[in-house]
Amino acid sequence: MEFSRKVDVERLPQTSETTREIAADEAERTALAGRFQLVALDRLEARVALTRLPGGLLRLTGDLSADVVQECVVTLEPMATRVEDRFTLLYGHAQDEAGEVVLSGEAELVEPISGGVLDIGEAVAQQLSLALDPYPRRPAASLPAPATEPGDASPFAALAKWREKG
Repeated sequence: MEFSRKVDVERLPQTSETTREIAADEAERTALAGRFQLVALDRLEARVALTRLPGGLLRLTGDLSADVVQECVVTLEPMATRVEDRFTLLYGHAQDEAGEVVLSGEAELVEPISGGVLDIGEAVAQQLSLALDPYPRRPAASLPAPATEPGDASPFAALAKWREKG
């Protein structure tokens, strides 16, 4: 993992919220930029809060902020943007009072906790990937008009010419 910040779930307090402020260093940002096909990732910071919930669940609430450089899909020129995102994730196993796993189509998606350790850095990295604009475009960027011959009023005009030749 390029941006790993592991938290031992067993050491979290039972009744209070735990907050962590994390930031990616230069090597981590470079690795994440490669992973997400960015020109650059100049800054990635997050504030994460972890709260225990009934039934063995753990709620992660986070605010991330990043300065990214992506290629414009039209001009291929680099363009800098700021990404701000707030997210919530649930971890653990949804259980009832008897300890039975409860699965409901109405319940929120619960991510598993692997080995009693939660990687909040990876959670932030995944949320950053979801918050990125998949088609970044400069405000003034436009596609060039297709070249047409005089008299080609529609695509069917080219077909008509082809049919006349055949």
